[in-house]
Amino acid sequence: MSAADHTIEERILILAPHGRDAEVIHQVLLRDGFSGGAVANVEALVTGLQQGAGACVIAEEALRDSSVKQLLAWLGTQEPWSDFPFVVLVARGGGHTQAARSTFDQLGNIILLERPLNAETLRSAAASGLRARRRQYEARRILAERTLASDSLRDSRAELLQLNETLESRIEERTRALAQANDRLMNEVIERERVQLAMVQLQKMEAVGRLTGGIAHDFNNLLNVIQGSMDLILLLSQDANARNKAEVARRACERGAKLTSQLLAFSRNQRLNLRATPVRAMFDGVRELMATSLGSGVKLEFDVADDVGLVMADTNQMEMALLNLAINARDVMPDGGKLTVSASTASPPEGLLPPGRYCRIAVTDNGPGIDPAIVGKVFEPFFTTKSVGKGTGLGLSQVYGMAQQSGGTARIVNAEGGGTTIEIWLQLAQQAEAEASAPVAIAPKPAGDGVRILVVEDDKSVRQSMVELLETLGYQVSQADDGEAGLRELRRAKPHLMITDYLMPGMTGAQLVAAANVEFPGLPMIIATGYADMEAIDAVIGDNTVLRKPFHLGQLAATVDHALRR
Repeated sequence: MSAADHTIEERILILAPHGRDAEVIHQVLLRDGFSGGAVANVEALVTGLQQGAGACVIAEEALRDSSVKQLLAWLGTQEPWSDFPFVVLVARGGGHTQAARSTFDQLGNIILLERPLNAETLRSAAASGLRARRRQYEARRILAERTLASDSLRDSRAELLQLNETLESRIEERTRALAQANDRLMNEVIERERVQLAMVQLQKMEAVGRLTGGIAHDFNNLLNVIQGSMDLILLLSQDANARNKAEVARRACERGAKLTSQLLAFSRNQRLNLRATPVRAMFDGVRELMATSLGSGVKLEFDVADDVGLVMADTNQMEMALLNLAINARDVMPDGGKLTVSASTASPPEGLLPPGRYCRIAVTDNGPGIDPAIVGKVFEPFFTTKSVGKGTGLGLSQVYGMAQQSGGTARIVNAEGGGTTIEIWLQLAQQAEAEASAPVAIAPKPAGDGVRILVVEDDKSVRQSMVELLETLGYQVSQADDGEAGLRELRRAKPHLMITDYLMPGMTGAQLVAAANVEFPGLPMIIATGYADMEAIDAVIGDNTVLRKPFHLGQLAATVDHALRR
């Protein structure tokens, strides 16, 4: 046989008449050294088979054409040694018609591959078909030789027996290839389902986040009214009993503000607010919530070294991170155990962070530990060892992201004999930074005569509270209940300062600030909000100030004074 004839008999013909399937399949096979190419229709395929081929990849839809009879007729003319192999591409899920099954039966030696195709599966099937064809060529050669050498009949019988064993081996090999392809497909299906479930859970978490963000906004407005009223009572009342009750209510407002701030942290609708924070105070703030979440079966301990003082952190985000880690520890200790939250100053391992002293916050459980093979994956989004529906795989990735944004990092340390420690490394802060970042509490005092302030707020109770507070501070105050009315009042009253809510019907506070900057350049403005899309505010904030609700009288006075001085 010539080299050209050998090349023709080794080629793989491709019949996929729709779309780019034929081109894609040809490129995949060509990269692995398979020769051949695409044919346009069944007639061209039969012509190519008559010339010679090693295997054929054919799309199921091509077999529905009436011209498939030509292919079946060619198969009927095969010599006894020939059992031409076909790789047939079918739609996922089966459900073939009786006519399709009949055609498959008549084709005989076929491998069915479900779409969408995996390139490795296609290459394996093509190689399997080509190997089978080569064995048929070997059988043809042996039969030809035996025909010419009739005196070697006994050897021919032995070789025929060997050929039969080869055919059985071919069947076993093809079965193994199909089993491997099926295993790969099942693994892909399982992985796809896992990702889909994680996405569904993520969408649920996002919906809950939007809900909690809206609830936090409404509560902040209510708390702002109560906070303002209590401040006025404390400022103006001479009744000691009333002042005591007002002080109790004011502290309750502060606790409510802390709760709404945690809700906003959960819903991820506020960015990190890095401040110099006492570690002991941060632990005290989350101690009760962690104990409630862990239940009575887990013993909770806190340990803060004497040399630990201030760290640069967002208190709310750190509390959410510690709570998240505590819940994870509880889940790996279903029969109870011990959880220790400790803090100390230390130098990080080489390569973990830039050299220096940091605060190392460690959350340690005495559970079974984490498989070392997956330690490097636990901070990846969507990675979880919990059963389906029990977790999104996002908690630890959020802890890691928060630590990175805070100028530190997070890592996992497995203890010998069981137990896991998750470390959060944070930058240390100095006392000067704490003083600079501490909220300013200014005793209210009357302002100079003639200072006019415009308050734009759609919530009537909040607006009235702010007006009363500002008038108590000695300012002349005008008001408007939405953005459009605010613009009209700006043109009429020409105030020295405007304070506007962010979330209002029609025109938002950010849009009002943008419009006011055009008509009244240089006018100091304050955006007061209990929840805000910071990206929208950043676009127009400029030198203006954001005042977070709920605020007390001292914060309002300091913010207004700062804005007017600027």
